[in-house]
Amino acid sequence: MKRRVSLNDRLMFLIARGHAQRVYKQFVASTERAVAVQEKVLLDKIRRNANSAFGRDYHFDRIHSSDDFIRRVPILRYEDHQPYIERVKAGETGAMFGRGQRVRMFALTSGTTCEPKYIPVTDHFLREYKRGWNAFGIKALLDHPEAFLRNIVQVTSRMDESQTSAGTPCGAITGLMAMTQKRLVRKYYVTPRCIAEIDDPEAKYYTIMRLAVPVDVAFLITANPATQLKLARTADEHRERLIRDIHNGTLCKNFAIPTPVREALRSRITANRDAAYRLEALVSEYDRLLPRHYWDLAFIANWTGGTMGLYLQDFPEYFGEVPVRDIGLLASEGRLSIPVEDITPAGILDVASHFFEFGPRDRIDETSPLTLKCHQVEVGSEYFVMLTTSSGLYRYHISDLVRVVDFAGQAPVIEFLNKGANICSLTGEKLTERQVILAMEQVSRQLGINVVNFVLAPRWDEPPHYLLHVERTLTDRLEKTNDLASRMDTQLQAVNLEYASKRKSDRLGPVRLNLLPEGFLAQVDRDRAERYRRGNEQYKHQYLYYQPGQDEGFPVCADCYSPLTDVRG
Repeated sequence: MKRRVSLNDRLMFLIARGHAQRVYKQFVASTERAVAVQEKVLLDKIRRNANSAFGRDYHFDRIHSSDDFIRRVPILRYEDHQPYIERVKAGETGAMFGRGQRVRMFALTSGTTCEPKYIPVTDHFLREYKRGWNAFGIKALLDHPEAFLRNIVQVTSRMDESQTSAGTPCGAITGLMAMTQKRLVRKYYVTPRCIAEIDDPEAKYYTIMRLAVPVDVAFLITANPATQLKLARTADEHRERLIRDIHNGTLCKNFAIPTPVREALRSRITANRDAAYRLEALVSEYDRLLPRHYWDLAFIANWTGGTMGLYLQDFPEYFGEVPVRDIGLLASEGRLSIPVEDITPAGILDVASHFFEFGPRDRIDETSPLTLKCHQVEVGSEYFVMLTTSSGLYRYHISDLVRVVDFAGQAPVIEFLNKGANICSLTGEKLTERQVILAMEQVSRQLGINVVNFVLAPRWDEPPHYLLHVERTLTDRLEKTNDLASRMDTQLQAVNLEYASKRKSDRLGPVRLNLLPEGFLAQVDRDRAERYRRGNEQYKHQYLYYQPGQDEGFPVCADCYSPLTDVRG
């Protein structure tokens, strides 16, 4: 049922839309003169922080151009910035920033590193982060005008998971973004900020869907497409309970929802018998309760590139043929790209926010690797990205490998391929996580099953080989279980010539299969996501392990872990 929109909201919306359109036009204009914009973006950051301890150590006072900057400052990683960040965490803002700047919070990076990284979020950085989101959002809405003034389902995490010794909050930047969002936009969020305080994942997903299912939702936006599927599946799995809660105006007590959150939600958890009857009718008709039954979505927004493509295969089942808009290549360290079209992971470089450099893939391991400015890259080539931001990161090697697919004015259009760390090379094959994903996509099509949750792990043996971990319930649908491993081996040879060469020469053995108990890999993901951060919404499942022993602790099925028929190409 469409919600009624007040005249005041319509007037405020017209004003907000006009502002947003100007923001997007400014972004487009910046791409036409990206070379000059990038020079200004860099020098503004240098001048702003020239009197910081970092600026003095790296002689910012002698930097008058991007060429000076590249000559004087080496490519840096987090470990190089960490001593300064630790000082800022202790309250010494001047270690990284000039006078008059404040650190709102520290954004904690997601991922699989042992310790989270602490990224300082300044007012300048927050404005730039918002500007990128505004450009993304207004273009998506202009392309899908039926989404205007309708409800939005957005999943965020807490910005205050912890505090530094100086009392600065540490957590997810999405929490700060939600807190500082314009009132008009917040009004259309289905879920209030307190939802981020629910630690139990199932309880959080259920609560979101309890609020969202009975209302008119225009689009969903999360980082990870796995979250979109989890929301849809949670509502379907608990459909009887959900419909009963909607009918009675309750929120099931069986879920671990903190009492303060329940109290905060009291005014939102109201009875809606008409919606309950409509949902009951849908269940009677379809024997399921899926978003494509109860929502009329304009689009869905989440990551689609890199390792995320496998999840999209399940979207039509749950959401129907709804267009998907990639949210762009972004991380706690900053936004890199702004997609402006559906059904592509590629986006325009966010030249107005950060200063970017690109290191050619085959030269990144040199002692002083060559880097190119944004206008110097070539379409079709692959690069690692270095960025300089208002969070105090300079020539920061973020380890993202991208491909340049086009240009928009002077700004490259880039597509995320994979993290540099997720590369395995037992015998010189340089197998990437992206190649593993592509191989499994082909295997899934061949076998008529959707293998989403798996791990390919290297094993040092005679000869070395890869072990394919999948859950036993998946292979119950296969006539020949070993087909999965043998086909995977064949497809890996097809996507990686070095892998094929090593297999042909017996330097690399065939892929072997290991069957795991049901739910094992999901539990591994939960444990890793929660180990250093609670409620880590942006955690990505790792499909390729890149060091032997990373799967230590995985149960090994003696019946399955044996050499397969050799299928070398």
